[in-house]
Amino acid sequence: MRFVARLLSMILLVFAVIAGLVDAIQSVAAGQPVLTPLMDTWSSNSPGTLAQVQGLFATYLPAWVWDSGALWILAQPAFAVFLVLSLIFYLAGHRRARPAGRFAA
Repeated sequence: MRFVARLLSMILLVFAVIAGLVDAIQSVAAGQPVLTPLMDTWSSNSPGTLAQVQGLFATYLPAWVWDSGALWILAQPAFAVFLVLSLIFYLAGHRRARPAGRFAA
């Protein structure tokens, strides 16, 4: 399970770097900071899956979850959402150091 969490963390970190690079390039071209929301990134790359996720939310969860929770997350910059998810999966897959025993050298 740790391997899967670490792998997902790495993949999400790659997505965050790519999204950050795209925003940096657009910022340089525009001459001002540009932060692309996750909703715009997702709808431009895969609108079908966005519609499927919205349908799943509408089918299995109350409407307020989509309106207040999911739309707020989708309005955040894509790189930030991917960074937070990457951190969560990294922490889930992190191996803690063993505490030194009584007779540790």
